[in-house]
Amino acid sequence: MDSMQIRVRGPVFDGRAHRAAADYAEAVEGAVAKEGLRMATARFRQVLRHPTGYYVSHVRVRETAGRHVVTDGGVVYGPWLEGVGSRNFPETRFRGYSTFRRTQALLDRRATNIAEREWSRFAGRMG
Repeated sequence: MDSMQIRVRGPVFDGRAHRAAADYAEAVEGAVAKEGLRMATARFRQVLRHPTGYYVSHVRVRETAGRHVVTDGGVVYGPWLEGVGSRNFPETRFRGYSTFRRTQALLDRRATNIAEREWSRFAGRMG
């Protein structure tokens, strides 16, 4: 019986496609987080009644456990501003601004468009 050899070449077999896909996923996640930061910051400018700049200056994108996260860095009154703290309603009348929750809902709707924008940068690397 004769033997046959098959040679495989190309981005799928030499790892380029896998690297490009991983880079694309990282870029999309970073772009979505950056847009989330922009949206949250804009909302804080609208809702904060007496802004000192301290809180908003602590809101940033951080990479935590390999994920991009928009966070306030643990500012002690952050949960109160968001409306999830123990001193919110019914303890006080203040129900919070729900900035992160509202931003997340809006961002979820924009994520596909952000991913499509990022795709144009990575599609050429697949071939």
